[in-house]
Amino acid sequence: MKALTAAAPRNLFFTGKGGVGKTSLSCATAISLADQGKRVLLVSTDPASNLDEVLGVELGSKPLPVPDVSGLFALNVDPETAAGEYRERLVGPYRGVLPDAAVASIEEQLSGACTTEIAAFDEFSKLLGDPSTTAEFDHVIFDTAPTGHTLRLLELPGAWTGFLESSAGGTSCLGPLAGLEAQRELYRATVRALCDPALTTLVLVTRPERAAVLEAERTRAELASLGVANQRLLVNAVFATNAHDDPVAVALEARGKAALADLPGRLASLPREEIPLMPLGLVGIEALRLLASGACDKPGGEPLLESNDQSLPSVAALLPELTKNGRGVVMIMGKGGVGKTSIASAIAVELATLGHRVQLSTTDPACHLDATLAELVPGLQVNRIDPQAETRAYVEEVKATAGAQLDPQGLALLEEELRSPCTEEIAVFRAFARKVDEGKNGFVVLDTAPTGHTLLLLDATEAYHRQVSRNRSDVPESVVRLLPRLRDPEFTKILLVTLPEATPVHEAAALQRDLARAGIEPFAWVINQALTPLEVKDPVLCAKRAGEGRYLREVRREHATRAVVVPWREGGSSSEGWLQSLL
Repeated sequence: MKALTAAAPRNLFFTGKGGVGKTSLSCATAISLADQGKRVLLVSTDPASNLDEVLGVELGSKPLPVPDVSGLFALNVDPETAAGEYRERLVGPYRGVLPDAAVASIEEQLSGACTTEIAAFDEFSKLLGDPSTTAEFDHVIFDTAPTGHTLRLLELPGAWTGFLESSAGGTSCLGPLAGLEAQRELYRATVRALCDPALTTLVLVTRPERAAVLEAERTRAELASLGVANQRLLVNAVFATNAHDDPVAVALEARGKAALADLPGRLASLPREEIPLMPLGLVGIEALRLLASGACDKPGGEPLLESNDQSLPSVAALLPELTKNGRGVVMIMGKGGVGKTSIASAIAVELATLGHRVQLSTTDPACHLDATLAELVPGLQVNRIDPQAETRAYVEEVKATAGAQLDPQGLALLEEELRSPCTEEIAVFRAFARKVDEGKNGFVVLDTAPTGHTLLLLDATEAYHRQVSRNRSDVPESVVRLLPRLRDPEFTKILLVTLPEATPVHEAAALQRDLARAGIEPFAWVINQALTPLEVKDPVLCAKRAGEGRYLREVRREHATRAVVVPWREGGSSSEGWLQSLL
């Protein structure tokens, strides 16, 4: 990280998919700059932020000094609080004016990730777009950067009058800037600062893993197309071993080398630094200083404690209850990169091997297991929900209905809204409703399911349409029955998949809370890619294995009624034996 800190501009944004190490690397960079005598402000806008835990200080919305690091201050922007205040500013004027069902629909439309992100952007734009706010600091470092969707929204014309009412039932995350119009000049200044290479560098964080690399390339391309071309690449957790008699270590090193050898060309051309895999949890100032220096062979962070969680059962322990009714739906949920597809495939194979009629359905375009699974296992059907096809059909439907009476400016706003991640989620949701309906005739295993927000969003929207039209004929029966079926633990079993690491566990816990809003409780948690059940010899992996214990215990004691563990595997095989070995 020495090259990054040596050439650091005033503003640094760290971005990347969950669990790649954005918080650790942003903290280490901030500490390194402060140790050089600079005054540094570290800002987190991540809803699952563990900045307090990492730095060892309880943070709030105002800059606080970080103990033991002279010149370093930090603050947490709470996106959920910001989003709640924003929603009330926007929805409040409609209370008592629109029907209660309409208000409930609008509130749920404004409860998704897009609204949370734009409300958080409103908070940190004050720090980036108004130089006087941070004039006392030499550097401002942001843990988590805005997406291309957010930036495009900020560039659109500001004619929101009437837009909310005219499209209240049709879009995915309505007018997230409608309540923020008065500050548009501040947003313009923020976007200008983001695009100015003399002021700002965007740091793409990835791991030497295919999914993380693809996400980094997608982000690079999207932001570069919007003028944010001042980018650098940090590859975190690069592993090399001298323990050649340790098959796990050898396989892990080979997988990382393969991912880095296959970097997309433009991503590979960025200025790049590789950060070695640290042996222990990156909590505490000294551990972060070691990370910044690259001294991964030295102890730091948490003490080395042996895990007592070797007795966690495997996925096979869930099968008796999963199969007792002979039919139903098994939904596999979790954040990207945690191994949902492998877990879904393993369960589908096992159910079919036991003689059940099974459908395995996925929305993952990178899944390559389809043909071999269908050939290997009698009774198993594998099909795919095509997110692009479903989204195209949904977008055309919304444009033909909600967009029919809009002027060109309003239509431009609607079209940008329809580019949001929520749009694909809703479109896929409808296809999921059809698949869930088929669970009455056998087992349906769904790889990646809609979030609680999406379920409530569609429920609120359909309820509003039904009240206005007094006609349920346009609502598919599969949609009408969907929420009751998902709330029925006898019909639907939801498995939350995570990794034994801080960010994936905390993101899964947030997903569980989101589902609870829709009245849905997970059946079990699956802790994937764990070193705990394995024998390892490499000293770094031994320390990582010991460090998993705290997250295994957190899952069992604080989040899950049932928890099972799946050991780390050298992935990529599509053989039946490999899938069944997961169980």
